Amino acid sequence: MSDTNASLKAATVNPDIVPASRHDILTLASIGRQTFFETFRDTNSPENLEKYLEKNFNPGQIEEELNHPESRFFLARIDDQVAGYLKVNTGTAQTEPQENHAFEIERIYVKKAWYGKQVGPRLMEHALQLARKERSTYVWLGVWEHNYRAIRFYKKYGFEVFDTHAFTIGTDSQTDYLMRCDTP
Repeated sequence: MSDTNASLKAATVNPDIVPASRHDILTLASIGRQTFFETFRDTNSPENLEKYLEKNFNPGQIEEELNHPESRFFLARIDDQVAGYLKVNTGTAQTEPQENHAFEIERIYVKKAWYGKQVGPRLMEHALQLARKERSTYVWLGVWEHNYRAIRFYKKYGFEVFDTHAFTIGTDSQTDYLMRCDTP
């Protein structure tokens, strides 16, 4: 095994999860655009996808989200690379009104090159640990009804569908499942 392959294998087992800061805004915007595009380019029109990406992953929007006192971003770092990120919300930052002690996982975004390398599970475990620390009664998230890979991933952690909501990409209204689990 080459040194590069050995380093990659060792590094992917346990990526470092670190808080993002304002210095990471361009990185967060770039990863958000990249991962959303990689995941949904085949199921949305180019025009709708570009409208969504421009609105939601421009540096100004990311900065506004990062500055919200009840939102937090965390980077998954492997050596000198950012493999993905996590965004969690509490209180008024949640994307849907929930009970006072709810904890939202708004984004677990992992670059496709890092799929299967424990980045997603590590980000999920970090989110669940934060929810426990904050004594949240449950954790919830939204996921597109046709994102079967993500739904399977969330079910492994005990998430179950409890509702739906509309999610708009450009001019296309789609359905997201809202999933939740009691805080472990």
